[in-house]
Amino acid sequence: MSDSPAHDAPDPTAEAVRDIADVAAVEVITTAAVHLMSAAAVKCGLAEDDADGAGARHRDLDEARKLITALAALVTASAPDIGNQHARSLRDGLRSLQLAFREASPFPDAPGEGPGEAFTGPVS
Repeated sequence: MSDSPAHDAPDPTAEAVRDIADVAAVEVITTAAVHLMSAAAVKCGLAEDDADGAGARHRDLDEARKLITALAALVTASAPDIGNQHARSLRDGLRSLQLAFREASPFPDAPGEGPGEAFTGPVS
């Protein structure tokens, strides 16, 4: 038997599995949704101004559309399982992003054609 430190070091993969096993599904879902919301907000040009200039320089509406659509699918699919308390705030955030996208777009989509509206219905 070796006295090597490698034998005493915890396995990071096993620790990660143990850590995620202790997290409720609703927390994983809401965390994923918040990450999608944050990324979509930045891509809609809603990032705060910083020392390097306006946050709008990060605007990329093609990327924002993908993120908002993924968020809409996640929120719509998971709402029955995560409960109204969690789903309501996620839906509110999603709607805000859909409206921000519409406002940022030089040629707004027709009602029902915006990002995620296939899942949520038209947003106005």
